[in-house]
Amino acid sequence: MTPDYLTSWLRKWANNISAQEIRDSYRQRLQQAEADEAQTADATPDNGEGASNPGGEPDEEEPAESSSAAAERSRKRKRNQEDAIAKIKKGKADKKTKKKKKGSDDDSDFEDVMDMYKKKKPLPGQLSNCELCNRRFTVTPYSKAGPDGGLLCTPCGKEMAKEAKATEKTNKPTVRKGRRKIESNRLDGLTFRGAKTLQQLCIETLAKYSEDIEELGDMPEPIMNRLSEIFSKKRAMNSTTFKLFLQSDRSTVAIHEAAYLETEDYDQIFAFVPGIKTLSLRNCCQFKDENMDFMIEKAKKLVDIQLLGANLVTNDKWIDLFISRGKDLRSLKLEWLDAAFDDQAVQALVEFCPNLQRLKLERCKQFGVDSIDAISRLQNLEHLTLCFHQDIPRKNIASMILSVGAKLQTLCLDGFVNSEDEPSDDLLIAIHDTCTSLSKLRFNNNNECSDAGYVNLFTDWSNPPLRYIDVNSTRDVDNVNPDGPEDFPVGVASDGFTALMAHSGSRLEFLDVSSCRHISQSTFASIFNPEKTYPHLREINLSFCPVVDTEIVAGIFRSCPNIKKVVTFGCFEVKDVIVPRDIVLIGAPKAQDAIEQFGQVFMDFQKEAQKELMGRVVPTAA
Repeated sequence: MTPDYLTSWLRKWANNISAQEIRDSYRQRLQQAEADEAQTADATPDNGEGASNPGGEPDEEEPAESSSAAAERSRKRKRNQEDAIAKIKKGKADKKTKKKKKGSDDDSDFEDVMDMYKKKKPLPGQLSNCELCNRRFTVTPYSKAGPDGGLLCTPCGKEMAKEAKATEKTNKPTVRKGRRKIESNRLDGLTFRGAKTLQQLCIETLAKYSEDIEELGDMPEPIMNRLSEIFSKKRAMNSTTFKLFLQSDRSTVAIHEAAYLETEDYDQIFAFVPGIKTLSLRNCCQFKDENMDFMIEKAKKLVDIQLLGANLVTNDKWIDLFISRGKDLRSLKLEWLDAAFDDQAVQALVEFCPNLQRLKLERCKQFGVDSIDAISRLQNLEHLTLCFHQDIPRKNIASMILSVGAKLQTLCLDGFVNSEDEPSDDLLIAIHDTCTSLSKLRFNNNNECSDAGYVNLFTDWSNPPLRYIDVNSTRDVDNVNPDGPEDFPVGVASDGFTALMAHSGSRLEFLDVSSCRHISQSTFASIFNPEKTYPHLREINLSFCPVVDTEIVAGIFRSCPNIKKVVTFGCFEVKDVIVPRDIVLIGAPKAQDAIEQFGQVFMDFQKEAQKELMGRVVPTAA
């Protein structure tokens, strides 16, 4: 094929050459080739045999030789075609063996060979007829294939796509929706039953279209705080949306997820809200010294500061804050500080913030023994929360409690390390002798005190009944002896738990005794029996207490008329419990069931089962 012919053919193809033109051109080339062949044969001189025939009579053997040659060429062409087909069959068979496809190999090979002779589909830009309606249309890269291998026009292709989508939707198996949302709410401590309130639906709609909101208007503080929580959870709190929460007449700014904010964004808080009194920033990883300087200059009324993850603020800048705003500061909550806020900063805090009422220092790695001694001089403290990272001697903590415990309403000591050999009850003795106004006590994640120490704490304690108690993971941790010493149990055991409920059971609202594995089954059964009632208890966590079973959970439902949430992770003896209405049971051991079991109205047969289990009829939940 010459270049000129190729160029002309491509030009014709670009101008939508028709099939008739291609067919006529092909026939013309055949006729021209036959004429050229005949002319060449006439011009060829005779060989020696032709010289012996001077009369010019035709040779009678020539037609025979011509026929035999044509037959030989036909047989050769047929053999070549058979060899090609055999080679194709062999290649396809090898591929099918490797891929382990099902079905008849012979049929598939025959179909593959026949595909070679099928007419190719028109290319984009060419004309074709629709397989369904036979309409003439121009082929595009988006033309749909028909059921018989042809192409479809645009209307027929859309109709076929709709039918395929409807069929797929009909045949698609039913999948439970919202499970991830339910589990996410459960991890956040939220449980919903029934329809959501109109307020909740409006808040969720605002969060969904956060990028389209120009302003939130005049909303109460609880609604603004809830909106901030949802924006933060959905990762929608950025440099644009956080400005919705900056209003000049507000006194509180709470950003629960500030990881997407830049350094200059924090300055806008104090520029737009000059009268700010309460500042709460969590994950404020870009909060730096220049932001602290701007806050000291502009926020003249700031009394409550909560910062989580402000690791770019230096130690000297913390000291500058306490010197400039220390007299007005009433509450300070700092968490996850690695390189700064050491003992020197704590001493400056104590010296320049004499009116501090609430102090929370959690996971501050530079927080040491000198900081404990300095906190002992804060005489106006009412709420104290400390989570230790370094090894703090027991005597320093006890001395601090003796100094500040008289006015404390909240005391939370979490996860301090005991470097001494034997457990001691000095801390519980100091709490018993000093703290008389506590409503919340958290004393968890340690192996400091014995069960006898908890008995002594809750026996004849002049403190009123506690509202909130968290003593989870107070037990002896020994890989050699996982059950701990038998005659000297460490942590809350049976006697300590009995004393705890006898002291605070009448007013208790929240109780966490998870991982307190030394509490016996008989102790749980005697405390949550039908004769005892705990009218204010709303939430209890019994996770990883292996003795908790169905009887104990049913007793909790009976003894706690206002209970709303029961957590039983790791309690594998809880089986087939009947959950009353408006109560959520979390941590059921059956993997195929939902992690939350919401109670329904009791049926008659359920009452009978409960009667056999507890020895009495359980009243039907309202």
